[in-house]
Amino acid sequence: MKRLLALVLVLAGATAMAQGRYTVVRVDTATQKLALYWQDEQGQPLRRLDRLAAWLKGRGQTLSFGMNAGMYHADASPVGLLVIDGRELAPLNLDAGQGNFFLKPNGVFLIDAKGPRVVDAVDYAASHEGVRLATQSGPLLLKNGDIHPAFNPNSASRYIRNGVCALGTQAIFVISDQPVTLHEFASHFRDELHCRDALYFDGAISSLYSPSLGRNDQLKDLGPLIGVVE
Repeated sequence: MKRLLALVLVLAGATAMAQGRYTVVRVDTATQKLALYWQDEQGQPLRRLDRLAAWLKGRGQTLSFGMNAGMYHADASPVGLLVIDGRELAPLNLDAGQGNFFLKPNGVFLIDAKGPRVVDAVDYAASHEGVRLATQSGPLLLKNGDIHPAFNPNSASRYIRNGVCALGTQAIFVISDQPVTLHEFASHFRDELHCRDALYFDGAISSLYSPSLGRNDQLKDLGPLIGVVE
């Protein structure tokens, strides 16, 4: 497979690559502060990345990278698990249902003492000791290097999509810069980034905040948010 030319930029500790049809942001969780957000001090959902940036600025912090981080209900509450600063704010959801979240296997992106990981949601209960942050979404794009069996290589369903994988201490966030299928999106994680486990965050509403890249996507209100804070 022919490699795509990549433009590398440094986002205050997070490395971003505009790689063909995708923007890839690598965060070293050993040295950079990656955090999840949902509500402000009054319990009101933040809903937008620029609103999160403004809220953090008021607290003397700078958001250098942000992205939507999991599926949510109309009131911005998470559909599945959400752990922020070691506190479980929403429980693991193993229910059956309609839509991408419930297309099993779904999964959890987490950071614990071992670093960042993507795990099958059914395996989370056995591996959640000492979790600092976690967000559940679905489906898994990759599990053990295999693309989700429900993804059709010939699908006509194309959206701007975003997701995450982990390699060592790096959390790797990806957003497509043009509409892609789920199979194309999963293939990028497997073939270009060499990930074995990857999680789909969402499509159509997928958003990136990066002042260094001139990005402040404001497509729709969002639910859980993730970002690098300086």
